[in-house]
Amino acid sequence: MGRIDELANRYVDEWAELNPTGATAVGISGYDDKTDDLSPEGFAAQADLVRRTLNELDVLEPEHESEQVAKDAMMERLGLELARFDAGYAATDINVIASALHGLRMVFDMMPTEGEPAVANIAARLNGLPLALEQYRRTLVEGADRGVVSPRAQLVAVAEQCDAWTDASRDNFFEGLAGRLEASGALAAELRRGAAAATAATAEFGRFLREELSPRGRAKEAAGLERYTLASQYFLGAKVDLLETYHWGFAELYRLEREMLAVSAAIAGSGASIDLAVQTLDADPARNIAGKEQFRDWMQALSDRAITELNGTHFDIEAPAQKLECCLTPTSDGGIYYTGPSEDFSRPGRMWWAVPEGQESFSTWREVTTVYHEGVPGHHLQVSQALLRAGTLNRWQRLLSWCSGHGEGWALYAERLMDELGYLTDPGDRLGMLDGQALRAARVIVDIGMHLELEIPKDNPFGFHPGDRWTPELGWEFLRAHTRMQEDVLRFEWKRYLGWPGQAPSYKVGERIWLQARDEAKQRHGSDFDLKTFHRDALNLGSLGLDPLRKALSRI
Repeated sequence: MGRIDELANRYVDEWAELNPTGATAVGISGYDDKTDDLSPEGFAAQADLVRRTLNELDVLEPEHESEQVAKDAMMERLGLELARFDAGYAATDINVIASALHGLRMVFDMMPTEGEPAVANIAARLNGLPLALEQYRRTLVEGADRGVVSPRAQLVAVAEQCDAWTDASRDNFFEGLAGRLEASGALAAELRRGAAAATAATAEFGRFLREELSPRGRAKEAAGLERYTLASQYFLGAKVDLLETYHWGFAELYRLEREMLAVSAAIAGSGASIDLAVQTLDADPARNIAGKEQFRDWMQALSDRAITELNGTHFDIEAPAQKLECCLTPTSDGGIYYTGPSEDFSRPGRMWWAVPEGQESFSTWREVTTVYHEGVPGHHLQVSQALLRAGTLNRWQRLLSWCSGHGEGWALYAERLMDELGYLTDPGDRLGMLDGQALRAARVIVDIGMHLELEIPKDNPFGFHPGDRWTPELGWEFLRAHTRMQEDVLRFEWKRYLGWPGQAPSYKVGERIWLQARDEAKQRHGSDFDLKTFHRDALNLGSLGLDPLRKALSRI
């Protein structure tokens, strides 16, 4: 093992001490009873670790190719993390999907629940949550004092999430969790005490966000050019021309909608509109499932089938990665996401869905592509394959390295790949994939447009408010006109874009860069190019920024 790999492995150990909930999330054992220090001092300690590591890494010379990839990846990822710490964003950003608060809640979804030690860990972490939220509150107030604060609308929306999580008639998350666990005697009492304390602390944190912090929040949700440029580079791991990307988004959405019209004709007859095709599919009993548990079972069966059929043909999927669990979250935020296996694969990879309140019917044609995105050949294959490369990737690469443009770009590429491989020959399933692609293209337009407050092109192919400047209201109108999601789910998506600048375009722009990287590999290798080999070699590099990815692939 070279010095760069030794430094990377040491970084993981120190990082886990500072991020015990993060350690649980990535499957590092020994931290399940601890809670993060979310005080200003705690965030400063994290920034110091990143800064020290970068300084050490900068003077080390790679001893072989895999260390060169590791150094490039770490310098890029940690360098941008430090920039976010120094700007104050890492500590103070809070939105409806990503914040230290959400990390505190979501970690319970990934914790073991069987046996007394597991329940004791949950009880300890529940009892530690009030202190963590009090520390976080101090961090947010100090940030606001420096003028670094999230938009007012996001703070109010997160307060509403706290309401749902703590309401006995709604999610009732912490009390519900405690009620599902088996415990007796002193441990049962500690568990109940922790659930009550976590519920009260979360409800109080929601009140703080609504009544104390939101009046100090930014009135405008637009991030502006400076903040957006850093966010875009952080989420992509690449520098892109934002204006060129914005205009490409219009062209890409227009292209996808032409394809959708052609598929709609196959579904609902010649000349059928996309909306008519959607109505036809939604009215087909064979394409609808009643009950979220039944829908989960359908997702599980489709995921299992994809793994079985792709293994040995288009991918070689090692045994530990052949297990993926489809799960329902105990919350109702509307998000769908993936969590990776633990380091030893004792906890499998999982696909999660937080079903919106009141939703009881589910359309299969919309979600076939989602299963491929979150499962195989999407996130589960990507994350598991890297985790299994202990011989060539250090622990930081296997456990901590993550770039949204690489990860979400690959997962969206995987959806398109399944169409190329013949898995979306059913017109309904293909329309579902194209509709998902269209949403991601619309995100590029809306996210860049709203946050930079750009002018809507006068010659845009949709005739949408030519010459006007983007506002959140126009962003909603555009999304509503070009996507076919349920209104409550789309509302959540729209709020997420407004509060998390630069993340939403990383899917479609990431896919664009993955496709460019594949084309470049075809040009380099000519007739020797093999798609299966390209996928294997690319995923074996682990998750890294998209600029370092292209650099590494150019040497293969």
